[in-house]
Amino acid sequence: MDTKNMEKYEVLVDKRVMKFFRKLPSKHEGQVKSKLMDLRDNPYCQDSKKLHTGGYRVTAGEYRILYTVDESSKNVTVYEIVKRNDYKYR
Repeated sequence: MDTKNMEKYEVLVDKRVMKFFRKLPSKHEGQVKSKLMDLRDNPYCQDSKKLHTGGYRVTAGEYRILYTVDESSKNVTVYEIVKRNDYKYR
């Protein structure tokens, strides 16, 4: 997929998720923030996986970011950030 000519997506983060994000250790916060920035350019990146619920997940260090994509408004909505192996999200 050619991302050079694509519009950037707006990443929207739920208030509850943002509160969790701010409590992460700085190393993990940086990893998650970097991945969120990548989602602005391409929410369908190579390491993303489509979930049965209709959303997507991507790994950022020890955490998984769960999100949905709205193509009509070019929004990526992050609805959960969870530690790997701590949560059943399928």
